[in-house]
Amino acid sequence: MSGLRTVRGPGDALSDARDMPDGESRIAELERVASLAQATGDRRIALEAWSELVETHLRGGERWRLFEPVRHCLDAARSDDETLRRYRRYAVEALLGSPRIGLDQARNVLDGLADQAETGDAGSALVAQLRCRIADQAGDEPAARGWLGQWRTSTPDPAGGCPACLPVRQAELLAGWGDWAAALDTLAPLLDGPARCTAQPEAALTAAMLPWLRAGEAERAARAHVRGYRRHRAEPDGFSHLATHLRFCALGGHLDRGLEIIVEQLPRLEQPHEDLSVMEFAAAGARICTLAAESTGDRSVRRPAYRGRPSADVTVGQLGSELLTLATGLAGSFDARNGTGHQSGRMASWLAERPLAPPVPLPGDEEPEPEDGADQPAVDEVGPLTTAMITAALDERGDGYALDAAGTVLGRWGDAVIQFRQAGERQDILHARVVAGRRLPAARRAEAYAFCNGWNRDRLLPKAYVHDPGDGELVLAGEVTTDLADGVAPIQVTVLVDSVVRTGLAYAEAVAALP
Repeated sequence: MSGLRTVRGPGDALSDARDMPDGESRIAELERVASLAQATGDRRIALEAWSELVETHLRGGERWRLFEPVRHCLDAARSDDETLRRYRRYAVEALLGSPRIGLDQARNVLDGLADQAETGDAGSALVAQLRCRIADQAGDEPAARGWLGQWRTSTPDPAGGCPACLPVRQAELLAGWGDWAAALDTLAPLLDGPARCTAQPEAALTAAMLPWLRAGEAERAARAHVRGYRRHRAEPDGFSHLATHLRFCALGGHLDRGLEIIVEQLPRLEQPHEDLSVMEFAAAGARICTLAAESTGDRSVRRPAYRGRPSADVTVGQLGSELLTLATGLAGSFDARNGTGHQSGRMASWLAERPLAPPVPLPGDEEPEPEDGADQPAVDEVGPLTTAMITAALDERGDGYALDAAGTVLGRWGDAVIQFRQAGERQDILHARVVAGRRLPAARRAEAYAFCNGWNRDRLLPKAYVHDPGDGELVLAGEVTTDLADGVAPIQVTVLVDSVVRTGLAYAEAVAALP
């Protein structure tokens, strides 16, 4: 007698895709699942698959790729909620970050928010924010100022982004228009009060650097640069701040420091970043190179490999020429899309900047070199969650683990395989997944569900569930998700990792003890 064949639908395929590591294979599988669900009329699974793609592209850095998944999410959903309003923001921000998204495409997405705002449902502050930023990128300063005023006076929308980071965006706009004092006034609550976001105070300090420099407070700007760059030099989200650090070096006369930053950061151009950030980094770097060549001659530097160029000794002038070509090419692409010459003009103004005053000593310049690990946060110092915190906790335990290119940490403890990774828009969620080594035959599905329900009733961690990969056996897994948006200290990460390992091992042992 032949056995019954299990028919696996889009929901099962989506579960499998979610278990895949980030990368092109995962993206392709999620796209396939979403299309399959759409074709079979499974609106819920289609929406979940497209949403998973949005989050995947957020983590991957190529945010322009999330535009189509967002559009599909909007088509699949019956009405907007906070998540979909947030997705609309992502789609418009993709336009701001890359010329690969058409203006009309983004405006169509934004119109849905505008319709809600007009009917009083939600989103007026978010609509004003996005219209302000679009107008600014196109060079329509009067319109941008008008929308900024509405943005600042409207009731905040939770979908508009981190409340502690929105003043930084507003200050960056004001500084771009030359309103240095207004920019500093906008940043004052963040600079003078306690940090209410893991990106602060470094993001606010970086936004304040050039206004302080223009206001004659060079020492304060220097302190802000040193503290901000210490964080932004390696943090994935820190790349967008690098141009400001380079402009500080140019305007503050720290040309050698600027060259060091360029050489250190060039390899990051191999990673996916928004085109706007790449353009600004290249333009600011080109200016550093020009000023350095004028100041000390066209000396050579060791340029690391980047964007298909091999590592080589090049003159500062050559390096500046390469960066200039990159910056002007991207500026031209933005302007062609926007129908203006604003981005080319903005980059040209950066390329004409000169030091404002003699350089002041940077904090630490005359101090002895710090010992290894001196830049690491103290065990009780609260900061943003990092992969280094997770691996440090495992190192302290003496545990072995593997670390993949996406920053996922994987290890085995007894009969439990545990995966740690950062999740969320700001990578401030610690997500741990536990997989028990023992599998159950698919025929014991009811028993597996009963076990997980009992575990979830009696135990707090991990949240247990059953996964069917379709090979005749059931995987019993669990997950622990911890929101660390307010920051976390290394010692707290150690406690969290210990808890996951301890409870995950107990879970796997309980599965192994099943009859």
